[in-house]
Amino acid sequence: MRVGERDAVRVAADANVLLSAILGGRARLIMENSQIEEILTTENTLAEVREYAVVLAKKKNLPADILLLAVTSLPVTVIDRAAYEGSLSEAKRRIGRRDPDDIETLALAIQLKIPL
Repeated sequence: MRVGERDAVRVAADANVLLSAILGGRARLIMENSQIEEILTTENTLAEVREYAVVLAKKKNLPADILLLAVTSLPVTVIDRAAYEGSLSEAKRRIGRRDPDDIETLALAIQLKIPL
C-alpha cells in the first residue's frame, strides 16, 4: 500500500442510500468509491427499496420498470438473516423505536463490525 492509501472497506447500506443511488443522488458516489470493497445489505432492505422505487417512480414521473431494473443492478451483496440474527436484539434496542425498518441493517453492521 502506498502512502495516503486506505484499506478497502465493506459497508452496510440501508434503503435510503440504495434509493438515492438508483436516483443518481450523492449515494452513487459511495457506490463508485474505489475504497469501498463491498456494499452489504439485507433482503428486508432490498424489499423496502423495491417497494419505494415504485412509489418514487410515480412521484418523479419515471417509468417504474426502469427504476426496478436499476435496483436489480445495484452492486450490493445480500446477506442472509442467519448471519446477523445474533445482533438483532442489540439493533432493536438501539433504533427500534426511531427506525424499525433499519433494525436488520444495523444488526448486520453490528455483527460484521462494519460502518453503516
